[in-house]
Amino acid sequence: MNARITDTTISDREISLTRVFDAPRELVFAAFLDPQHISNWWGPDGFRTTTHEMDVRPGGVWRYTMHGPDGSDYANLVKYTEVVRPERIAYDHGGDPAEADFHATISFEDLAGKTRVTLHSLFASAEQRQAAAKFGAIEGGQQTLARLADQLAGQSEDSLDDLVLVRVFAAPRELVWKVWTDAAHLARWWGPTGLTMLSTRLDLRPGGSFHYAMQAPDGQTMWGKFVFREISPPSKLVWVNSFSDPDGGVTRHPGAPEWPAEILNHLTFHEHAGKTTLTLRGAPINATAAERQVFRAGHQSMQSGFGGTFAQLTAYLEKLPR
Repeated sequence: MNARITDTTISDREISLTRVFDAPRELVFAAFLDPQHISNWWGPDGFRTTTHEMDVRPGGVWRYTMHGPDGSDYANLVKYTEVVRPERIAYDHGGDPAEADFHATISFEDLAGKTRVTLHSLFASAEQRQAAAKFGAIEGGQQTLARLADQLAGQSEDSLDDLVLVRVFAAPRELVWKVWTDAAHLARWWGPTGLTMLSTRLDLRPGGSFHYAMQAPDGQTMWGKFVFREISPPSKLVWVNSFSDPDGGVTRHPGAPEWPAEILNHLTFHEHAGKTTLTLRGAPINATAAERQVFRAGHQSMQSGFGGTFAQLTAYLEKLPR
């Protein structure tokens, strides 16, 4: 889904950022309402957001902590002053107007199926606006909108429930990229805990594939496959994941026939202070409504499964020379 920054305006007390998204207004507006999904994209590159409380209505609040790539935490408080679906959201950042750092208005303009989003911030003084700009408010706002574009890419209204995982690894980005894109490395850590990699074949190019076989403790052999759509070293990988067979075909989940046959994954790599933040977003494609429902119901088990896989990646990275 294409999106671009169309305007950045700065006055003595104001900062205004605008971006056009190739997505319907209802979908874009909904991305600002759900505490689970806003945590997937809110904040500059490399940041994570934990929502403690979110009540999107006039008088309601959003309490959240932003976690910087360097391990710093930034507590935030938003108090909503206006919510007009799907046109506008306004809030005071910092709580009550007398104590707020700034007043923000987010507007959503329908452009015949596309949506223009404008983030306008009004500060109490020129000095406060200058301090915010020096802290990175402009670049951070642009990056936040770009992350929203990534979140919306290829999604329908149903896909706001897609699985998103964020992990930080104590290794430089080039090394983390390498272990994701080299068959010998992948064989050492990829897959659920307890499974043994039997064979791998990697053709790292758009349209190429990673075809592999794993053996479960009971002796059962399972095949899987990536088909790569985008390879942007060392920052982004996009691929379609599926179960497979020895010939490289697409097969169904051996234990769950209603599981979607294909999952589109976007993986981004961000480095700060020698550490790498991985953000993995997975969404079913070419799936029925019933298959999407099964996928959503499986979020918790997927979180656990990927937790084991990422733990294996962490242990493997610790063994590699820097």
